[in-house]
Amino acid sequence: MTACGPSSRGATRLSGVTTRADGRADDELREVKITRGFTTHPAGSVLVEFGNTRVMCTASVEDSVPRWRQGSGLGWLTAEYAMLPAATHTRSGRESVRGKVGGRTQEISRLVGRSLRACIDLAAIGENTIALDCDVLQADGGTRTAAITGAYVALVDAVSYLRAAGRLTDPQPISCAIAAVSVGVVDGRVRLDLPYEEDSRAEVDMNVVATDTGTLVEIQGTGEGATFPRSTLDKLLDSALAGCEKLFEVQKAALELPYPGGLPELEVPETSKKKFGG
Repeated sequence: MTACGPSSRGATRLSGVTTRADGRADDELREVKITRGFTTHPAGSVLVEFGNTRVMCTASVEDSVPRWRQGSGLGWLTAEYAMLPAATHTRSGRESVRGKVGGRTQEISRLVGRSLRACIDLAAIGENTIALDCDVLQADGGTRTAAITGAYVALVDAVSYLRAAGRLTDPQPISCAIAAVSVGVVDGRVRLDLPYEEDSRAEVDMNVVATDTGTLVEIQGTGEGATFPRSTLDKLLDSALAGCEKLFEVQKAALELPYPGGLPELEVPETSKKKFGG
């Protein structure tokens, strides 16, 4: 498990005084932890924690693609997002029981999928599907950004699984790291990584998805209480990108550890087995 947060090195305060309820500086992340190998069955399984927000992100490998993708030689990456009924203060019924997936759930599922497809060459994974499942165990703001940050690490492990099985046409299909963080204006101040207490009363609320090469994947921003000037947008983006840099460090540290579990043996084609008497 790797972590960074208010007590870690490199945390920068704008001043000696903070007005945030949790004691953080405006530009400071909550404590972030990434635990690989959280469950045993998927090719990639991660528990990501942003303070009290906890999301389980798994990456499963399927040896097929959707019907509309068959015969193309291209793989696919899809994502689903959901919250456990008791993830928030008030229990919410399961969408599967209600028989209808909510609009918010669909929106975030698509966001996670788009974000992670931005970093992978789908031609390199052949006609295989990587299915990302992000389940919120406990919510305290920033669940979608935590899901994206954790899902990237699970994706890297799934690619390692495919590589070990000899199912990649390019051994390095991932071109960059992906992380995401929330940022907003609360009490007239630009603040990074909003917990629910701040998010629920933010004047401006924004989610930023970025790569470790300095480019942006997606920006979702709303003036909740009023309009805001371009100068505030620039400050929000600067804060978010600085936060993502710290998240990339946490991801990198987590991925420096060995693959958590057993990797598959290299798959030998039947023609090769016959040729060599296997």
